[in-house]
Amino acid sequence: MQIFKYSILKMNSKSNPPLAINFIWHPDDHAIYFQHISKFRQYLTRDIDRPFSRELNIPTFLYSSRSTNTVPNPLKIWAAKNLVFLFLSENTLVSTNWNEYFEKIPSDFEIIPVALDETAFKHANTGNLLNKNFVRAYSWPLSDYQEYFILMLSHEIYRLGFNEKKTIIKGKDASLKIFLSHAKADEKGVGLAMEIKNFIDNTSIQRFFDATDIAPCFNFDEEITVNLKESTVIAIGSDKYSSRYWCQREILMAKEERRPIIFVNTLEHYEDRIFPAAVNIPNIHVSHDLNIRNKEILRILIATLLETIRFNYSKSLLEYYKIQGWIPKNSVIFARPPEVNQIINLLKDRNETEQLEILNICYPEPPVYPEEINWINHFESTSPTGDVLNKIQAVTPLWSIFSEKHTTKKIGISISDFKEDQFETHNQHLDELKRLSQVLAGHLLARKHKLIYGGDLREDGFTQFILDEALIIQNRIMDNSIRVENHLAWPLFIDSKVKSFKAKYHGILHIEEYDTPKDVSPKKEVFLPPNCSENLYIWSRSLTNMRELSIKKSDLRIISSGKSSDYKGKMPGVLEEFIICMKMKKPIYLLGGFGGLTKKIVTSIINKELAPELTEEWQIQNNAGYTSLQELAKNRGFGADYIEVKNLIDSTNIELLTNNTGLTIQEYEKLMLTPFIDEAVHLILKGLTVISTSQ
Repeated sequence: MQIFKYSILKMNSKSNPPLAINFIWHPDDHAIYFQHISKFRQYLTRDIDRPFSRELNIPTFLYSSRSTNTVPNPLKIWAAKNLVFLFLSENTLVSTNWNEYFEKIPSDFEIIPVALDETAFKHANTGNLLNKNFVRAYSWPLSDYQEYFILMLSHEIYRLGFNEKKTIIKGKDASLKIFLSHAKADEKGVGLAMEIKNFIDNTSIQRFFDATDIAPCFNFDEEITVNLKESTVIAIGSDKYSSRYWCQREILMAKEERRPIIFVNTLEHYEDRIFPAAVNIPNIHVSHDLNIRNKEILRILIATLLETIRFNYSKSLLEYYKIQGWIPKNSVIFARPPEVNQIINLLKDRNETEQLEILNICYPEPPVYPEEINWINHFESTSPTGDVLNKIQAVTPLWSIFSEKHTTKKIGISISDFKEDQFETHNQHLDELKRLSQVLAGHLLARKHKLIYGGDLREDGFTQFILDEALIIQNRIMDNSIRVENHLAWPLFIDSKVKSFKAKYHGILHIEEYDTPKDVSPKKEVFLPPNCSENLYIWSRSLTNMRELSIKKSDLRIISSGKSSDYKGKMPGVLEEFIICMKMKKPIYLLGGFGGLTKKIVTSIINKELAPELTEEWQIQNNAGYTSLQELAKNRGFGADYIEVKNLIDSTNIELLTNNTGLTIQEYEKLMLTPFIDEAVHLILKGLTVISTSQ
């Protein structure tokens, strides 16, 4: 029987972000249900393929295992509020070790049991799940199962995370209030509004939504005001919608009250003018095909719930950033980029003293283009005494928090993936590493730093994500000097796909080629496959040579994740780069919270106990052919020295690592452990700002 302990990070809730969402499922349920969990999670996280989209970005953690005999890591309290979707079935019911695991989930977590079959209800007889209300996933129609999965679980996030009544309640009182805004003169708009309301009233989701459609006998002004203040607005944009006064009024009031809004595009023929206020909000297009009407209505309701969650989460997150000092304490928080009327309303209430102060406005990442928001400068004026009045700064947390110009640095990036274990020991999805690469590259390039990356060139690889981000940044800041250097060791640079990458990213990608050391002389024009000890030895020498020269050319290094096995060098690449950086006394930003070998390095330093993965014994046991490679390399004086690895890590502490990084010991420790991309990037930018201003 597996023995485990729950590790709880007991931090002040003010030092934790507002929300984290956890998913736990049994390995025997993985084949059928992980696809639905994965799809739902995609709705909660930033889209890798659209890095500048305005979407949810809630931290998610995944817990399962590869075997029924093994339970995953204990849950960690990362946020002020921690929700757990616990997927239950006959498989969990008959697994003693999994039931013990469930019972040890601390009360700090809000458990949401999801019944995958009717057997799951037997979990409610005792323990943590006694008398819990279950989400009945087995009852959802198979034809729309994925949509119901997303809709129902999203509602639980709203109910427990962002219910504006501030209490965790069941039934109608926990429902999301929807305000249906539509043109009464438009048959399509009225029809869809009634279908949405009827769908809600006549299906099992009626207790989750409360749809309001104002009757003609009511005073419109009063009724609209009362309902809008606590509703999410679904604006049904039909042909006549934008030309109707009351439709315009409803949108304007929703904007004035800063409410979540979804625009549903049902345009049939033509609209001569889009109402300007009905922009800057999510827009969903629906088909007029009645055969798929239920799916379309589910899409509308999903979008409505997710925008409501995003809207409220954004405000909570920005308030958290205020407490952390990321943004000015007096910032006015917006869940969307600010608009002209909202600024006018803010300015008209300012007294003479306040007019002399900067009006700080903060809205969620990502920032809009400068051309889209430079109108705020037109509110600035000069008083008769020469004082600047009504200066406005509209910023996002990461893009504008550090106004000081950075001294350009050559920054080496060491981020690579690793073999996942079905979320048994590492509980974040590997796509978080691609997000980390994107966000990090974007912010560093925008501040004119030069990036050096040593990864191979392949489709959907980390180099490609960094290059795609560089193209976006080059376009956003109108600067053709943006450059990314990709450093490649022989024989990688003679691969045919290198030419394709050079052509695709011409003008932004510079490839630095590193030959083999002089004492190693294979046929340079022929690609050497790493398929035997002699060839692997040549590869390892070539990679070491590239890493040493590349790191020597860089000013500092950012290291995260990395594989422990199945590599081509003398030792794991991230480990070798860390050792070289330490020996050259290069500043290192070490990010252990994203798993992989970097996490093993971090835990070894903090715990003063070498992780098995950093030993020669482990490497021999987990890498076929490593014994032969080491014997060959040692005989020629170039073997991997694991005694040196141990001595170096034993002599390293956090205080030593902070040298020349611009961070305090406390900040560096947080950088080593955080699983949150924005926090890691914030700390790196803070360190670089300190370095720049101190030089």
